[in-house]
Amino acid sequence: MADNEMMNVQDMESFEADMEKLEAELMKNHRIDPNLYLEYDVKRGLRDSAGKGVLTGLTEISDVCAYDLVNGRRIPADGSLYYQGIEINDIVNGLKGRKYGFEETIYLLLFGRMPSQSELDMFLNVMFELQDLGGRFVRDVIMKASSENIMNAMQRCILSLYTYDPNPDDISAGNVLRQSMNLIAKLPLIAVYSYHSYRHFRKDDTLLIRNPQKGLSLAENMLLMLRPDSKYTELEAKVLDIALILHAEHGGGNNSTFTTHVVTSSGTDTYSSVAASIGSLKGPRHGGANLKVQNMFDDIKAHISDWKNEDEVAAYLQKILNKEAFDHTGLIYGLGHAVYTLSDPREVILKKFAKKLAEEKGMMEEFELYDLVERLAGRLVMEHRRLFKNVCANVDFYSGFVYSMLGIPQELFTPIFAIARMPGWSAHRLEELINANKIIRPAYKYVGHHTEFIPIEER
Repeated sequence: MADNEMMNVQDMESFEADMEKLEAELMKNHRIDPNLYLEYDVKRGLRDSAGKGVLTGLTEISDVCAYDLVNGRRIPADGSLYYQGIEINDIVNGLKGRKYGFEETIYLLLFGRMPSQSELDMFLNVMFELQDLGGRFVRDVIMKASSENIMNAMQRCILSLYTYDPNPDDISAGNVLRQSMNLIAKLPLIAVYSYHSYRHFRKDDTLLIRNPQKGLSLAENMLLMLRPDSKYTELEAKVLDIALILHAEHGGGNNSTFTTHVVTSSGTDTYSSVAASIGSLKGPRHGGANLKVQNMFDDIKAHISDWKNEDEVAAYLQKILNKEAFDHTGLIYGLGHAVYTLSDPREVILKKFAKKLAEEKGMMEEFELYDLVERLAGRLVMEHRRLFKNVCANVDFYSGFVYSMLGIPQELFTPIFAIARMPGWSAHRLEELINANKIIRPAYKYVGHHTEFIPIEER
């Protein structure tokens, strides 16, 4: 029941007035002088003054590279991403014609090497058996309290799975591996079923719950379960498979994966760890960025008459940078990255597949607009902010466009990111459990003032 559901008008007005006073008191007493961060050399966001992440751990799971070292100096270079030592382009190119690309990548992240055919067959058999959620769980958990935000629904479902686990608090490596594979297999069902439940109970759409089919890839089953007619093309499944691979892992320092390490270090259960990481990824500064890109392009298309006119497109992008258009933040979403400089390898790969899909869908005009904005925006951002560092497009730039071409609703954009990232989180959780054995506890400097307690009648 909502807080205001049983209040009359007078009570509601009084309540809102009281809340405004409390908010004012909160803001007055929680402002920290920004100069103190400089005085104490605080690494805000765990980054140094140049924006480089503070070293907080070691990992063998993935390597994010954006510079060449020349005589001890970091020289900007085209980005590279390695999963367990294998470059992402080699993984994608090596999986041509193979429909279980994401599954092979899951194996690589979890076990440190690519599987042989017999190992892959065994792994797939286990994954197929784990995909079932059971009608009771769908009815009692997913459908009981539908949510407009599917990430919220996923968190709730994952925490509920704790009660279905006969040994949920066992954090031995073998048990956590079992739990991780179980969640990797079930998360696509949870996301799609939660979306269908939301559409049925909140939007009065027909309820569609379709079981996954054994023998299909995770990408194929997602399209099968999502679409009313259950049909998809080979290219559609391949592009979604590639998108899942590209989002599967990105180093230990990204916000949601670092959350995995922090929460895991406390010794808590797998379900709590994953729910916390999903909460991190839900934020618009992390996993929600692709939706911002999509909304920005909807705005661009609505305000530009000729999508091929470079001057008109550049002028509108300048308006966005000047906070005169779109959401008035001055941001061109999908541009720039904390690590990559000249290029994001994930964006380069996804752009190629976005073009192939656009050709199949008859959406090349939209693709060419994305390409034009990408070519113009980096230079405009550098000039506007007087930057010397190159500004490249990141993977979020094309991912929303790809999902839209696949007919995936916007409510599932970030949940798909979570589905893809689940193997990476799992690998990092296992790495933390096996190696660290020390709770993560960074320091905060107290900059308040000690005062005496005053009795209430004297305040």
